Amino acid sequence: MQDAQEFVTEYFAAAVASDRGRYFALFDDDVVVHDDGRSHQGLAAVRRWRTEVPPVRYDLHDVTGTPTACTAVAEVSGDFPGSPVTLRFTFERNTQGKITLLDITP
Repeated sequence: MQDAQEFVTEYFAAAVASDRGRYFALFDDDVVVHDDGRSHQGLAAVRRWRTEVPPVRYDLHDVTGTPTACTAVAEVSGDFPGSPVTLRFTFERNTQGKITLLDITP
């Protein structure tokens, strides 16, 4: 399993890649994502959520934690109200390295 820094770097690269399959391959089928006061459970719901996210740029500032539980702080900028904003991304991953929980908070 990748260490926390490698994983987070891949997550943000996949999030902006044109190959959407690369991004969704990071998630477990039963993933739960909390973002902007809403929860999305299951890969199908995460796919729908992601279609609502405008194109953004991530500037990674910090990564802490372990391969299975880590937190990243990134500045997110794009065409949305309040841009740019600094957000905390908290990840939990299973033993296969798939994201089981993603919590995005200010």
